[in-house]
Amino acid sequence: MTAPSPKRPRTHPAYTLLYHPSVPGRGEYIRLAFEASGVSYSDPAKEGTDGYDEVLAVCDPSSTGDEDGNPPVFAPPALRVPGAGKDGKALVIHQTPNILLYLGPRLGLAGADEAEGFWVNQLALTALDVNNEAHDTHHPVAVGDYYEAQKEESLRKAKDFRENRLPKFFSYFERVLKHNESAGEGKYMVGDKLTYADLTFWQVVDGLHFAFPNEMMARASEFPFIFENFYPAIKEEKGIKAYLGSDRRLEYSMGLYRHYPELDRQ
Repeated sequence: MTAPSPKRPRTHPAYTLLYHPSVPGRGEYIRLAFEASGVSYSDPAKEGTDGYDEVLAVCDPSSTGDEDGNPPVFAPPALRVPGAGKDGKALVIHQTPNILLYLGPRLGLAGADEAEGFWVNQLALTALDVNNEAHDTHHPVAVGDYYEAQKEESLRKAKDFRENRLPKFFSYFERVLKHNESAGEGKYMVGDKLTYADLTFWQVVDGLHFAFPNEMMARASEFPFIFENFYPAIKEEKGIKAYLGSDRRLEYSMGLYRHYPELDRQ
């Protein structure tokens, strides 16, 4: 009789996502990576009344760095990884694409080889460009001002975004999906399995459905790979489907993606 195999050692460190508690925002791109890969993580701002203090502390504007030698964090999201820093101390990194670049290979979401890793990263960065431009439709002048104080400029910005920028980006991602059709079956952009590029672009498309429902409905027939294959297929990915149906998935509200009917297609 074969002796029982030893218990598998833990292959992933304990990850802590430091982000705001009430909106999906940029932290959602990182949450999706964890949920899709089935790797546990803590999200302290969502888990307890004092959890947001940890986020605020790491982003303290007076900070010159922490006791583990990490430089100051500009703004959330940030990721803390115990034991992954210098001399076995905690590593703290920030900026959404930087965190995804770090997590991708560790969560099995960065493609099959080095070339695919670069492709995945460039696609995620391009998707995040769409994210930033979508945000700017409701805050085109000053991030710190209310939307109502820049509504006229927002109307102009949103019109250009809907009519020019959005179809340009969607045309690109449609071509990417077509390029990888034989391996990705119209649902993966790189290779034959899910990557963080897919998750990032999916979150952008989902946010745009909330912010610009009329525009998205009108564009659906122009980009069948995105709307008929990619978008519904990623929803069904193991881990993602369960997450979207759970109370861990935050609703859109007044974050990056906002629905102002006057900014949508009329």
